[in-house]
Formats: sequence, structure tokens, C-alpha cells
Amino acid sequence: MSTNRRTFLAGGAALAAVPMLGELPASAETLPDYAPIPPSALGPAVNEQGYYVGRVQKSLYWVTDSTYQAAFLTTRDGVVLFDAPPSIGHNLQRAIDQIAAENGVPNKVTHLVYSHHHADHAGASALFGKNVTRIGHTETKRLLARDNDPNRPLPDVTFEDHRTLRVGGERVNLAWHGTNHTPDNIYIHLPDHDTLMLVDVNLPGWVPFNSFNLNEDVPASLAAPAKALSYPWKHYIGGHIGRLGNRQDMVVYQQYLNDIVENVKKALTAVDPTPYFVKYGDNVWAAVKAYQDAQVDYASAPVIKKYLGVLAAADVYPASTTFLILESIRLDLGTDSQIHP
Repeated sequence: MSTNRRTFLAGGAALAAVPMLGELPASAETLPDYAPIPPSALGPAVNEQGYYVGRVQKSLYWVTDSTYQAAFLTTRDGVVLFDAPPSIGHNLQRAIDQIAAENGVPNKVTHLVYSHHHADHAGASALFGKNVTRIGHTETKRLLARDNDPNRPLPDVTFEDHRTLRVGGERVNLAWHGTNHTPDNIYIHLPDHDTLMLVDVNLPGWVPFNSFNLNEDVPASLAAPAKALSYPWKHYIGGHIGRLGNRQDMVVYQQYLNDIVENVKKALTAVDPTPYFVKYGDNVWAAVKAYQDAQVDYASAPVIKKYLGVLAAADVYPASTTFLILESIRLDLGTDSQIHP
């Protein structure tokens, strides 16, 4: 196909009209270095198909792609699946088929429990067809109806506070204790398997994801570890990263958050805002940003130092988590809120 001068110039003009994007890193060498990941944070290797499936306890199993996690319970009447992350996708059924073949149990998913409505944990739900009983909180149903995503069919069965699910001689206790990560995130307790599944709260062996796991209710999310520890359990399924958790993981996570909270309260009084507002004058946002960056650095630096080698990525996301907690303490709790005389 030939290109004349007019066509070329027209194309060039069109390209010139496209806004310039930010520059990409020139090479891997220009990217920042971070501390090594503690071996204790890593889970088992995935197979050639990209998943690992293992027994949690008795007839409860978990499956991971090293980034996301789901779980399933095998019963004489079928399989109860807990979450359906799209990153695992068809490997969910492959994992179930593998266990069913090894143990001579049914491989049909009859029930699917939503931990909450987010697509990264529920976006493969549609793979299991229409003849599955989907269960979730009433708020999960409302939010899924709002999102109108065909990959996340609405739950058929909902509950407000508590519901006990009984399938094939097995029992699962579902509970909603108020907003935490999302308005609908639930506690999934399997007492006969010594297991608690609480997604997007504690990611065992790791610090929280960006901005405190994108938690929608910071005070309630700070309180979630204590609620989790009030349950009797030995095994913990957090929904992310490549290994199971235990009670000590929850204790460490709770202490990590407490350390941030304590240091944020110190930063709110120790960091003087004056130099930043003098420097930037009428540019209020520049002054506020520099001031809050200093508060975050003050509060997060000792936490990073303490948890390097203890929690993976201790030097990656603490600043964003600290900022969100700082804002919550300032706005939700009213700490350092000063009334003009």
C-alpha cells in the first residue's frame, strides 16, 4: 500500500495530537532495588499448568497460583468452592478434578461462596455454570447487581449476620461483622477443619498491598485481626500470595499495624508543618503534600527497619499504608484536629 506525502503529513498531525504519556523506564537497571524476600513468605511451587493444590485439613483443600488463593471442600454430595479468582480460572476445576480423582469423591461444584464482591476474587464464578448455588452477604448481592458483571452471577442465597451452610455432612459458618476491607467482606469459619478464611485482610508473611489493601473502612480493618483471633482456628486462608497462614502470622500482622498506628500518632505531633507552608506559600497542595510525606517518613521508617526480614516487601508498600492510616486517625478519630480560637 503506497503512502503519499499528504497521507504521511496527516498521520503525523494525528500523532502529534496524541498526548504524550509518561516515559517508560529505560531498562531494568533503572528500577529501584528492594530487600530480598524472606524464604518464610514463599509458598509451594506451582505445577506446569500454573497452580498448586494441597490439603488444609481433612476434606478441605486450597489452591493458589502464587498470587491468588481459593479453597474448596469435598463432600459426599459435591464440592463447595470458596471464591473463584479469575487469575486461577480454569485451574480451579483442574485442581478439584485432581483431588477428586485421587480420593474418589465427586468433582461437581454444587455451591460457591463469595467472600466479597470484588472481581479479582469472584471473576471466574461464571465458569461453573447456572446449576450452582451461590452464597454471599446481602450487600454482596446488591453490589454485584450494581456492577452488572456477567462473570460474577448474583448469589442465590444471602444472609445478613450469620448463616451455617451444611452440605454432604460438612458445615461452614459464615459471618458478617461489619465493614472492613469492603462493606460485604465475610468471615468463613470451618470449625471441623480448624480453618478461618478472611480475604484481603492479612496476607500471611507479607505487608499489606498498596494503600493498606485498599481497605474501605480503616478503623474496622485495624480491628479485624482481633476479631479473627477470637475464632478458634489453626489454618488461615487470606486470599493472596502463595502460602497458608497460621495464628502467629495474624499476631505479627496485628503488631505491624499497631506499630504503624503508634508511630503515626507520634508523627502528628512531632513533625512541624511550618517549614513546608513557608516554603510553598500559596501552593497549599504542595505544602500539604510535603508535610504529609514527612509525617509518613517519620512514622514508617522505624516500621520498615523492624520488619525487614520478617515480612516480605517491608520496604515496598509501608508508606502508602501509613498514609492511609494517618488520614484515618486524623479524620475518623479526630486526632490532631485543632479548633481555631
